[in-house]
Amino acid sequence: TDDEKTMDGIYGRGKRKGRRGNKNKNKDKGEQKEDDASKLSAAARRVQGDLSDLGDLEDSEHSQLKMDDDGNVMSFVVDITPDEGLWEGATFAFRFTIPDEYPHKAPKVVCEDPIYHPNISLAGAVCLNILKEDWKPILSVQNVIHGLIFLFLEPNPADPLNLEAAAIFRNDFPQFQRNVKTSLTGGYVDDHHFP
Repeated sequence: TDDEKTMDGIYGRGKRKGRRGNKNKNKDKGEQKEDDASKLSAAARRVQGDLSDLGDLEDSEHSQLKMDDDGNVMSFVVDITPDEGLWEGATFAFRFTIPDEYPHKAPKVVCEDPIYHPNISLAGAVCLNILKEDWKPILSVQNVIHGLIFLFLEPNPADPLNLEAAAIFRNDFPQFQRNVKTSLTGGYVDDHHFP
């Protein structure tokens, strides 16, 4: 009928409409995949910029970037060697794992070397405010490295991950100093061996 033709002209036939609907659904899924890929690409580009700026750091003589053999910029190691404080001259490797949501989400940082420190657990977890509640997208890998270096200069026993180390730091600082020295020379502290 004429009414059906008019309706077909305005709304299209059911089969065509259904196919278009499926195309749109597939297009939406495809766009979502492209959006996800662009987020990853944006994170990778941001990290590349952060890493290229590492050479400009005044602390670069105390930190060294080590890229993995696969060239993945989303995971790398930064060696930190404090030039003063209780850990002076020792080198500690920190693994950075960058999330796809970077810089809107902080990198995950783990110390790969055993360390006796109130703000770093024996398993390597790091307690640094800018890696948690104080993270902002304007911060960068460089800021995290500065924060890690600061932890070596000014440990914070009020916000510990290693509770025993923090208690000794607060209650018997000379013993804490001896424990750090023992840990750096391959000894045992609280039944834990530091190679």
